[in-house]
Amino acid sequence: MSKQVLSIVEADVHVAAPPQKRKDWRRFVWDSFDKSPEERHFIFKLDLALLTFGCLGFFIKFLDAANLVNAFVSGMKEDLNMFGNQLNYVTTAYTVGYILGEIPSNVILTRVRPSIWLPTLEVVWAVLTMCLASCTNITQLYVLRFLIGLSEGGFYPGLNYMIGSWYRKDEIAKRSGILNASGSVATIFSGFLMSAVINLGGKGGLAVISLPIAFASFYFLPDTPDTNRGSYFTEAEIVLAKKRMVLEGRKPRAPYTVAKVKKILTSWHIWLFSLLYSFFGGTQGTPIFPQYLKDAKKGKKPRYNLIQINNYPSFTFAVAVVAAVAYAWISDSVLGGRRWPLMIFAGVFQVILFISLAVWNIAEGWRWACYILYGQALGLSGIINSWANEVCSNDNEERAVVLASMNMMNNVLAAWLPLLVWNQVDAPKYHKGFITATCTSIVFVIASVAVAILQKREDREKSESVEEGLGSEREAVQEWKEDPELDIKRANAELGGYGEDIKGA
Repeated sequence: MSKQVLSIVEADVHVAAPPQKRKDWRRFVWDSFDKSPEERHFIFKLDLALLTFGCLGFFIKFLDAANLVNAFVSGMKEDLNMFGNQLNYVTTAYTVGYILGEIPSNVILTRVRPSIWLPTLEVVWAVLTMCLASCTNITQLYVLRFLIGLSEGGFYPGLNYMIGSWYRKDEIAKRSGILNASGSVATIFSGFLMSAVINLGGKGGLAVISLPIAFASFYFLPDTPDTNRGSYFTEAEIVLAKKRMVLEGRKPRAPYTVAKVKKILTSWHIWLFSLLYSFFGGTQGTPIFPQYLKDAKKGKKPRYNLIQINNYPSFTFAVAVVAAVAYAWISDSVLGGRRWPLMIFAGVFQVILFISLAVWNIAEGWRWACYILYGQALGLSGIINSWANEVCSNDNEERAVVLASMNMMNNVLAAWLPLLVWNQVDAPKYHKGFITATCTSIVFVIASVAVAILQKREDREKSESVEEGLGSEREAVQEWKEDPELDIKRANAELGGYGEDIKGA
């Protein structure tokens, strides 16, 4: 083996080695504080580009979804003559469109530059959202919400795919958590925004601000390290980005083949992660807290006015914001990248909350606590997406499909389950709904344990495979040390004498 080959082997072994755990306390505050100045600067630019536009876009989309709920309890029901379960039907129309858009969008995202595809979806979504202001009947609302869902379906799984394409194990959950928190912040903001609209005493649509964000994203949104063509990152930073992904074992793009598709569909990754993401929120499909406030009576009069009905549920999403950030920080730093402990904790806590609400005849203060603390489970979204990004690191296309499938299955469940167990006619007790949510939370805990066990088994198998490969390389290095001309002799035997030319060269 030549010295050049030996150096390549040693370099490959070094690159494949896992990064050493850092002892610097600053990493508990922010993960880039104890890294090199070059890497800190790169991560800052990446955060500024990807998180800023991702969070703004996600904020606006959650604001749109939350405003539909707030509008329903603030006059839309009467304006469009809505009755029975029509709010659920509107939500279902949006969900069906969302479902149909998710996997195709993420598949396209592995072939079309994200800085082109995601902003294009954003422009289409913005135009359709503006059309909502002209709705005069429920049928128009059904059609528009379906198309809005279709154009929006690729946004969230696409952003999580992007996060997984750039960030390392000690960084990824924080970014997914911040993205997730931006949606909860939008829901909080929505309640107060609707209160302001009511106080103005007028009617009409809210201004759409997503178009400027979409057009700016065509320039600022990064692609992936292996497809990035913009001037936002320097050539050295792109090389650094690729090296970081090599260290994480996160593979670049590869062709879709029949064998690859079969592997994706038969792996436990897609099925267990889809199950986890479907059940982490108790499959809630209707605004249970606002509906409880709306139906609460003090004698024969409503106990809460419209301002209170819109504002009080914001506490639930404030808890979701805190949980999303806290869970992400703890998971990335204190737990060293482990995701399952927090998921089991949050799942067990959800079981307690939902059992309490199913019983219903509990202290009023504890009932309020259950409605508000329910938000802690909503903070798990970023943790689950980070876990899927890590487990599927070895196959870029599988990672994209699994992330989309998780969101798709969550919405498949949300498309029909609310019609069975979260009926408005059962408000505010929703006994069937809370019993169902209790059961799904139990399944969530069991599935979290299963994923942790299977991941540990896969990691052990990968480690054994790497050890076998390194063992072969070490043997080759040892042979070369004992006989430096061994590779020339082998070449000479195989090439019928031309090996001497190699020696002479």
